Amino acid sequence: MQKFLPVFAIALLLTYSFENATAQNFVSNQRPSTGTERIAAFKKHQSSLNTSPYKNLTWRNVGPDIVSGRCTDVWGISGNKNILYAAFATGGLWKSGDAGKTWKSLFDRLGTQSIGNMAIAQSNPDIIYAGTGEANIFRASLPGIGMFKSVDAGKTWQHIGLENTSTIARVVVHPTNPSVVYVAAGGNEWSYNNDRGVYQTTDGGKTWKKILGKDDKAGCIDLRMDPSDPNTIYASMWNRIRKRWSDPVPEDGDHIYKTTDGGKTWKPLTNGLPDTKTTGRIGIDISRSNPSVIYAFVDNHDKKREPKKGELDSYGRIKEIVVKGVEVYRSNDKGESWVKMTENNDYMERFCGTYGWVMGQIRVNPLDENCLYILGLAMAKSNDGGKTWKRFQPVDTTGDYIHGDNHALWIDPADSNYIINGDDGGIAVTYNGGKKWKNFYKDIPTTQFYNITYDSRVPYNIIGSVQDEGSLRGSIKNTFGIKDTTINQWKWGPGGEGVIHAIDPGDANTIYTSSFYGRLIKANLDLVDSLQERSIAPKKTDEEETHRGEWLAYTMISPHNSFTVYHGMQYLFKSVDSGFTWKRISPDLSYNNKQKMGKTPYAINHQAITAIDESVFKKGLLYVGTDDGRVWISQNDGGNWAEITKGLPANAHVSRLVASKYNASVVYVTLSDRREDNITPYIFRSPDYGKTWVNINGNIPASPVNVIREDPLQKNILYCGTDMGVYFSRDGGNKWISLNNNLPASVSVQDLFIHPKTNQLVIATYGRGIYVLDDISSLQR
Repeated sequence: MQKFLPVFAIALLLTYSFENATAQNFVSNQRPSTGTERIAAFKKHQSSLNTSPYKNLTWRNVGPDIVSGRCTDVWGISGNKNILYAAFATGGLWKSGDAGKTWKSLFDRLGTQSIGNMAIAQSNPDIIYAGTGEANIFRASLPGIGMFKSVDAGKTWQHIGLENTSTIARVVVHPTNPSVVYVAAGGNEWSYNNDRGVYQTTDGGKTWKKILGKDDKAGCIDLRMDPSDPNTIYASMWNRIRKRWSDPVPEDGDHIYKTTDGGKTWKPLTNGLPDTKTTGRIGIDISRSNPSVIYAFVDNHDKKREPKKGELDSYGRIKEIVVKGVEVYRSNDKGESWVKMTENNDYMERFCGTYGWVMGQIRVNPLDENCLYILGLAMAKSNDGGKTWKRFQPVDTTGDYIHGDNHALWIDPADSNYIINGDDGGIAVTYNGGKKWKNFYKDIPTTQFYNITYDSRVPYNIIGSVQDEGSLRGSIKNTFGIKDTTINQWKWGPGGEGVIHAIDPGDANTIYTSSFYGRLIKANLDLVDSLQERSIAPKKTDEEETHRGEWLAYTMISPHNSFTVYHGMQYLFKSVDSGFTWKRISPDLSYNNKQKMGKTPYAINHQAITAIDESVFKKGLLYVGTDDGRVWISQNDGGNWAEITKGLPANAHVSRLVASKYNASVVYVTLSDRREDNITPYIFRSPDYGKTWVNINGNIPASPVNVIREDPLQKNILYCGTDMGVYFSRDGGNKWISLNNNLPASVSVQDLFIHPKTNQLVIATYGRGIYVLDDISSLQR
């Protein structure tokens, strides 16, 4: 029976535990990392792969083939509709030379797959500049390593600096001199650094000069050059930082700046624009047909109205404020004065909601100063300078659909009916001004998986949660680019976009998953593959605080009894009847620090359980880890808990716990400090139930670690996935060997498993879909 203490005693106990933990001997090298360090880590990673005796093993891309991933930029070539470029948040840079029929990855051998923005020289389309590091700063965005340049249309690339900027939002090339380039650098996502602002090179990237930005807070989020005067440039600065418990909150100082001397001097443009105390990201664009006309997309979080009774946000939370949302401003005098064009109506309120910081893009028709487009959850078009708006969507139903969450739009300067769009589904194109679209979502394998698991069927199916797509499932026998109708094709499955799946090993139709933030559901996939779901989330009691479920709230089925299910919020819950009833078997296992909790509508659930495992040797021997760095053990099914955090990095996100299948006292833990911009790899092994920890990161290149697994046949063989790739060790973690082989040279591996019957190694990547090594016997010899 669980031993609960009175409420005041629990509070005292937790206070003591918190104080005791902060006094423990934590790992001390926790600080934000630099791009220079990321480049050094990649070189070490390359060396490991080049010297690997297993580098000829070949990964098979399983797919999926129904959707790509978040597209951050798109480009075409005016006068040549065959050439298309698509940049992805974590999937690299791709090119088509045949109007989208086939695609080639251009960044596979480089040190990052995170592309923020790119630009093609107007004077020479073979010259391309690519800025790395997604500037949209999602919870799972990855940093870049600066700028790259190609002089042969993407065949080869040279790294040209700005490696410490982390995120790049816009690249602008001089129209006649391709050696003159301006870059909008956003800086670190999670920590302050001075490598942010506007940078200029006049020698093609050999040297760079910072020409705007004087602190470690405000980065540049948009940058535009006057098409009639390349010395006149407009820069939108964004004072932002992301916390683990909060989306970006509007801060003062988000001004638009203007220079007329190529960046030597700047002045803020404020006449007619709203006060910046409650505004966030600002997108800008200039009319090519009349460069005196400039538009600004302002993400305005000023209060619009009181919420209606019971009004909920998109995550089902009670609204505390309704913001104005998108406002479009126009200047007819090159930014000297501005007029608000849009009304503060329901349409603009809901166009981005409080997520204008994710999109914030505006485009002007190059041939018509009054025709413009804004990008949000959907796209909208105005033909009267921004006064009225209509949703910009296909009207010809014989064409393809357009995905939501839009981030990029390219309009042919000579033919404004030719438009390329980039969104969370990938890239799409229209040749008739948006009436009919062709998407390439199925053709570019850049899907962003958070995790992967399998069922007991033969051949087995896999399922994982995917950024902005919910969950996807399909047969392990799928191969990207090859259609085999005799096996289960990829399709949408139960669960939200950020969830864990636990499949009943004795009944492949029964899956436990969540909708959002740990709201647990049970799904049944019946014989005709129809989907049935019902909520089984534990109910809050009067003694409990509101349940906090992480983005990937952990759920697992006991290895001792498939009717027993564990589910983590800030408390650990247990069901012994397949989720019909629940019992709380722990106190709050996080620090429950109220100073590190966000405020609606920006709040993100934090200080919650992210990892659970139960020993196969003993029923009720449980390990639990949280996103604020606490690790616990219970040896009596939750009756008592002991904190085993001593010797681990402070406050780092616990990404995985694995109770050894070979030794009852051995447990492994991985932690990721990416959310503090720290790339130190944290992999630990305890030989004594967590009393002491041994660092086993060995020679692994610096990169946040997401997962660790034991080999099912050999006790000393381990596998791990990092934000740079996949590795294995034959000696318990003393030495690690890269297994990236024919994978992209750097790709984020979020999850992996070794199938117990087929002995296949399967990995889930955040940006390139699912891969499998069909035969790993050579690793196990």
